[in-house]
Amino acid sequence: MFREMRRKKQKLTEKQCIDILKRAKTATLALHGDDGYPYSVPVNYVYLDGKIYFHGAKSGHKIDAIKNNSKVSISIIDQEDVIEEELTTYFRSIILFGKAKILQDDDEIYQAVNALGLKYCNDEVAVEKEIQREWKDLCCVEIIIEHLTGKQAIELVK
Repeated sequence: MFREMRRKKQKLTEKQCIDILKRAKTATLALHGDDGYPYSVPVNYVYLDGKIYFHGAKSGHKIDAIKNNSKVSISIIDQEDVIEEELTTYFRSIILFGKAKILQDDDEIYQAVNALGLKYCNDEVAVEKEIQREWKDLCCVEIIIEHLTGKQAIELVK
């Protein structure tokens, strides 16, 4: 169902891909947007128990797109060193495909947004305060990963 990588020597291991998912701060979420146009938007996320979670408002382009088609893709650039004299970039990145689901269960939502908050701020009291402040208007999305792959510049292959 998913294409195989052509440049297999540059393929990252599953562990390397997961490590990137855990440490990266921002991902680009790609969705099926309005009128057949792709819609790509940066999101902060957390990787938890083998799934991706992000939050946002209860309405808008992202949520409408997910409601219309749950298939999504996420890409993350982990390294991006432009080497001018070689006219190239030493890169490391991952891409994943999955299905997005808008969470409805309060316990699931809380667990996800709490983990998300703590990823970006280690002050538990501040995270809890923000969750309570935003709770009424909060929407949380879970992405079940169906395919994950990563690649790096040939120069970074050991």
